[in-house]
Amino acid sequence: MSIDRLSIAIVEPSSIVWEGLSNLLLKSQHHFAVCRFGSVDELQRFASKRQFHLVIVNPALIQNRECEFFRIRKGLPDMVWGAFVYSLFDSELLARFDFVISLTDSVESIVDKLSSFHAESVHDANSSDGLTEREAEVLVLLTKGYSNKEIADKLNISVHTVISHRKNIVEKTDIKSLPGLTIYAISKKLICLDS
Repeated sequence: MSIDRLSIAIVEPSSIVWEGLSNLLLKSQHHFAVCRFGSVDELQRFASKRQFHLVIVNPALIQNRECEFFRIRKGLPDMVWGAFVYSLFDSELLARFDFVISLTDSVESIVDKLSSFHAESVHDANSSDGLTEREAEVLVLLTKGYSNKEIADKLNISVHTVISHRKNIVEKTDIKSLPGLTIYAISKKLICLDS
């Protein structure tokens, strides 16, 4: 995954909407790389070959398929998921996404929102021990005394995934003991002393 370009998958069956959104992004002053998919299933098949920073989805494609959407999201944990809204949707459905952009949003607003993710990804890549959001969640639960199985149940991920996150945490922080990881989590303000 290139650090200098924000890689965006747009899951949109409408050619008109896809052309408009992709042209808006490509003409901006920011470094966006966009790729189109007609369905979430198509994205899932392709995602094993290429990693994306962001996925922008037409919420109509997951309406009444929320369980399947959760399964796909769980299988692609490093991607940030957003909804591109141009009709009415239930607020509960939109709450399933990390961010929402609307057809009525200004070009600047859309570009700024997506660029903020680019700044975060560059910061994370430049940080020698920068944990992903999911790794930070696992670390916090570890410091609270949860077992791998309990963490997996709490985050709706497999025990194998928890173990992988733990290995990544140890590699990135170079800290192997739970007390050391707890001090690390406190120093990074992931937990407070009152916890």
